Amino acid sequence: MLVNGQWSADWHPVQAVDKKGGFVRQTSGFRHQITPGGETGFAAEAGRYHLYVAYICPWASRTLMARKLKGLEQVITVSVVEPWLLDQGWHFGDYPGAVADNVNHCQWIHQIYTMADPHYTGRATVPVLWDKKTGTIVNNESADIVRIMNQGFGSLARHDIDLYPAPLQTEIDALNEQIYPKLNNGVYRAGFATTQLSYQEAFSDVFAMLSSLEQRMSDGREYLVGGRLTEADIRLFVTLIRFDAAYYGLFKCNLQHLSDYPALSRYTRRILDIPGIRETVNIDHIKQGYYSIKALNPNGIVPEGPSLADLGL
Repeated sequence: MLVNGQWSADWHPVQAVDKKGGFVRQTSGFRHQITPGGETGFAAEAGRYHLYVAYICPWASRTLMARKLKGLEQVITVSVVEPWLLDQGWHFGDYPGAVADNVNHCQWIHQIYTMADPHYTGRATVPVLWDKKTGTIVNNESADIVRIMNQGFGSLARHDIDLYPAPLQTEIDALNEQIYPKLNNGVYRAGFATTQLSYQEAFSDVFAMLSSLEQRMSDGREYLVGGRLTEADIRLFVTLIRFDAAYYGLFKCNLQHLSDYPALSRYTRRILDIPGIRETVNIDHIKQGYYSIKALNPNGIVPEGPSLADLGL
């Protein structure tokens, strides 16, 4: 991580633990908003903003999905880091599927953070939404960025899709509050647990949540809330699409495969087949990235399978 603007040590996935030895995720440090009129200091303008992402990262992939769904590909430019988590974290390079930083010409994501704040202390994470005009980070919290893309770009974005419609917001928020700790972050709590107890608690949460969601989707509904695609679907999909490829084996979430949940498997295929979504999923980057984490896979051996076709997707 960065300490007062300086890279402090080789990258490690676990920076903090709770009293039980459980993985604790860092809180995002940049939380500015973009509005159509610029009341926050950041106005919606085509070409002004740049998104830094990693295909392996579910949080970053949320923002790629929102950008596609809201038709913002020509409004917000993108750079994609290489999949590996190296000693200095995320790196820009020429691995297939990666896209260089043609805005700030950096080699490492942590350099983006110190450009925004020379004395920054914290993890250098993705996604990062960057403002080219003022040369700073607008936001590095994926949940915020999804809502910024949904609501903050006014006439520059599509209006036939609303990922956070007012009549469904209470239900969406309630579902997010269940899925995030138990499943989205639950797989990380299992994989990065430092005690048996914290692992067992996380493992139990993951499969209790999957069972609950399987029951919810077994009534034939297409989406989680209100019969329409919302941000709740984005947040769930990015975890499900990685489950068998990474979380089942490497993160020790090995009670059942995603394919053992028929309703959730159909749901995952349905979301993947929405125009543009498949372009946000790179299974090679996902496997290369997760299996590069030395704390979980010290020899760095990447499994040959599965492909999306192997997963029935």
